[in-house]
Order: sequence, then structure tokens, then C-alpha cells
Amino acid sequence: MSNDLGENVRKYRRLAGLTQEALAYAAGLAPSTVAKLEQGGNVRIETLHALARALHVKTSQLMASGTPQPLREEDPTKVGLVELRNALTPPVGLSDAGSDGPDEEPNLSGLLEVVRGGSAAYDSDRFGTVATKLPEIIRDSNSAVAYFDTGEEHVNALSARAEAYLLGGRYLTQVRQYDLAYHALSGSIHDAREVGDTNTAAYAIVIMSWLLLRQGRFDDAERLATETADMIEPRISKAEPERLAVWGWLALQAAAAAVRNNSADNAAEARRIAASAASGLGVKSVNARHRYGRFDRAVASMKELEDELIREDGDPYRVIEDSAGRAPLSDRSMKAAGISETDKEWNRHRLTVATAYLKVGDLENAMDRLTAVQYVNGEWLRHQRTARDVMEGIARRRKRTLTREMRQMMTLLGVAA
Repeated sequence: MSNDLGENVRKYRRLAGLTQEALAYAAGLAPSTVAKLEQGGNVRIETLHALARALHVKTSQLMASGTPQPLREEDPTKVGLVELRNALTPPVGLSDAGSDGPDEEPNLSGLLEVVRGGSAAYDSDRFGTVATKLPEIIRDSNSAVAYFDTGEEHVNALSARAEAYLLGGRYLTQVRQYDLAYHALSGSIHDAREVGDTNTAAYAIVIMSWLLLRQGRFDDAERLATETADMIEPRISKAEPERLAVWGWLALQAAAAAVRNNSADNAAEARRIAASAASGLGVKSVNARHRYGRFDRAVASMKELEDELIREDGDPYRVIEDSAGRAPLSDRSMKAAGISETDKEWNRHRLTVATAYLKVGDLENAMDRLTAVQYVNGEWLRHQRTARDVMEGIARRRKRTLTREMRQMMTLLGVAA
């Protein structure tokens, strides 16, 4: 990591008139952590949150331009994306050779069916299937747009490609291939805007905000999600479920970015908007297999608890209490509501609960939550940074020998012994 980050912390610490020891005390950290950071050492994003709160600045202010983000990225060589990279970013030369459309007329309805089949595979955590199918889907979408260059068929081809690029952006963000994901999402937004599909464009912006959030670009993520939510704000009494769902997701992304950037008031306002969208949906809740994902009151509440653990005065016991026994967000209540155990939002919430248990020192229950997710969504789990953080915390704090189950989980998540 560049020493720019350490220099920024030192600068704001001195502006606040604090010693390293005083800053460490205010942030709830060891003095050695602050000293190591100012000398150019590595740091977790959670440590930056704590320091920014203690210094009364945004987290992004500590991450100066040119400073590598404090996130552990996946090594691109570990993911077999050569074909997908070739499809999304073909080589460009002085001539237009190779840019002609196919010899035979593409089947647009068949193409759209394949694209949505890929989305269903992604929602079912069949990432291997998505990785295999995506290059062909992208190539066929590009060919269709090139073949149908005018008229209604051109509009339909662009619509299909917008969804194909959106699928690519979702998958690539999930596996932390951010630059390629940005390219795919930009293409989706451009195509959807060209054909007037505001909902698809806005949902691609939801994923773009998620991407920016994962990169630590909190200001950009919050601004993009907030501005888009303002632009598409519906009249709740007459809005279609799709518009309410995407509006709600934009608000949730804005809240997530704001709370991580120590903007509590902005986060609270965004959560209020999300609650309005969820209330407006009511019984018209968007199904989990919809391309805009499941969005309802439960999802909004789960995200609020996720933010609870990041706030300066966040209470892990509240997260545990609202998720245990017969509480509204417990496993029992979710099952009673007919929500599948493979539902991503439910399992993200389980990771939130695991984090809360880790914070209060209950390693057994934290491990139980990880195991519950692994049982139903093992492929999805291994891509979750939160799961890795929880497992690292368990391994670090456990005083006895690690169990076989723990070691297996560490192997799945890539956690070093």
C-alpha cells in the first residue's frame, strides 16, 4: 500500500491536535495500529471507518487520489475470463475488419430467452454456468445489434444487449473483476437509455453503485445512486412494482455508501426512501427471480441492520435480537414467509448476523451462521468478503485448536491458517 494513506491520516490527526495514542483511543484501536499505518502499513477498510469517525472526516478523505484502495482484490489470473474479456473488449485497429454482422438473421426472441436464462443461473448461484455462457451471449448480442441496424428489430436487439451487459456486470462485480464489470455496466446503461428502458438503465446503475462501493469510492457511489433515485422517483400510488423496486434498491445503495462514509444524516434519509418504496410495494413485492432482485420490507430492514454494524454507535446486540428466535428477521420467520434458503438477501443477512456474533465474542454462533450459508449457497459464499472477514476473526480469536469444520471453511474462503 502507498504511504499516501498514512500521510493523510497523519495530516488529519495533526489538524485535530491529536497524538497517535489519543487518536487510537478515540477510534478504539491499539496505538501500534495507528503508528504502523502512518508508517505505510496495511489496513482494513473497517479500521479506516473507525479512524475517519474519530477524526470527524469522511472515509474517502483518508483515501487520497493515487492511494490504492484498502481492499484485498482477487487475482484476475485465478478467474477464467479470457473469452469473456475478448467478447467485451475486442481488439480495435485502424480498419473495421471483423465488425460485420452475422450471415444469418439472428433470432431475437431466442437471444432474449438465453440472456434471461443466464440471469436465472446467476440468481441460482450457478456461476460456472454463467462464466461459460456469457462470452457467447455477449458475442451474439453484439452480432444482433450489428445485423439489425434500423427499425424495431434494432431497438429489440439493443434491449437484449442491455440485459446481456447487465448480466455481465453483475457477475463480474460479484467475482471482483471491477474494470471489466464497469465496461459491461456502462454498455448496459448506454443501450438501455438509447431505447428508453429507464428501469433497466437504473438497475444497471444500482450495480454500478455496488461496484463503486466495493472499490471504496463512497462519494461516487452515494452521489450516483442518489441522483438516479431522484430522477426516477415514482408516484407511489400509481407506480409499477418494477419501478418501485429499482427506486428502493437505489436508495439502499445510497444508504450503504453514506453510512460507510460517516454521513449518518444522508444514510437515514436514504433508508427513509427505501422504506417508502417497500411500503408502496406492499403485496406487489417483486419476486426474487425478477431481474431487479427481491425487494420488500424485509430486505430494507436487513440492509438497515447491515448498516447498524458500521455506524459509530452501532449495536451488534440489536442485530442479534432482531434475528433470533421468532424475531422478524430470524431464520424461522423467513421460512414462515416462504422465502427460499438460497435467497441471496437472506444469506447476506446471515453474514451480517455472523458479524454481530463475532463482535460480541460468540464464536460458536458466528460459525453456525457461516455453516448455514455454506450448506445452501457454498459457491456464492466463497465470493463474499464478509464471510472471509468473519472466518479470519474466528480463527484469530479462538484460543483452542481449530475444528475440522473451521479448517474446511478456511479452505473454502481462502483464509490462511
